[in-house]
Amino acid sequence: TENVASIAGFGKAAELATGRLKDENTRVRKLRDELEAFILSEIPGCFRNGCKNERLPNTTSVAFEGIDSESILMMLDQSHICCSSGSACTTGSLEPSHVLKAMHVPLSRAKGSLRFSFSVYNTEEDVKKTKAVLPGIIAKLRSQSPVRASV
Repeated sequence: TENVASIAGFGKAAELATGRLKDENTRVRKLRDELEAFILSEIPGCFRNGCKNERLPNTTSVAFEGIDSESILMMLDQSHICCSSGSACTTGSLEPSHVLKAMHVPLSRAKGSLRFSFSVYNTEEDVKKTKAVLPGIIAKLRSQSPVRASV
């Protein structure tokens, strides 16, 4: 027997979501672009992974030269900021993302890459908090790095 109530509920949820899709894509793109522009202009040695325009509106992937992404993730987590290392395909893996490798992102950058994803639940306050916390984290990790990236 088909679960008709769940099928109807899913249909209604899809209808509601598509009705707000354009507005939400515009809103999350603005959040993404604000955070990405800040990172690239205010933190030395940072690079966007991928195209500036041809990508999902809610996601940015940024590489931090000379730092391991897992260290950044741990410190961001302590500030209650969530993001991921590498690409969605490799979440949880300690190996550099095969997606970033296929994009010819250098290994040193792939190892220091973070993926910030935005949704209907994110706010301007989330971006402000990340902008306030991230530069200090990167500076601290770079000062402690045995590689001492000349960034």
